Amino acid sequence: MAIIRHHVGKRLSEIAIHNGTVYLAGQIAEKTEEGIAGQTREVLGQVDSLLAEANSDKSQLLFVQIYLSDMANFAGMNAVWEEWVQQGATPPRATVEAKLANPDCLVEVVVVAAQRS
Repeated sequence: MAIIRHHVGKRLSEIAIHNGTVYLAGQIAEKTEEGIAGQTREVLGQVDSLLAEANSDKSQLLFVQIYLSDMANFAGMNAVWEEWVQQGATPPRATVEAKLANPDCLVEVVVVAAQRS
């Protein structure tokens, strides 16, 4: 099967699809003046949009990695996550503290999902 890529740039593609599996690049907030709740909402909105473009949605999540610049933001991120994630379809998830490439970013989210049939 071919690999399909969307939003291909010099450094990365925002979406890669192979054999019915959707891989998203790490999503970060553009509005970095927002706190953890605002940045998390923005990032999850980007995830929604990219998944829709790839014929998927949050009910199809297979695995999510969340990178926080500071674990002190864990509760704030989780509050937004729990509002967003589909109950009964919560994916395996890892959350770690990491030094992010842009020091103004508080959260980065990486998603793997299945395409809808």
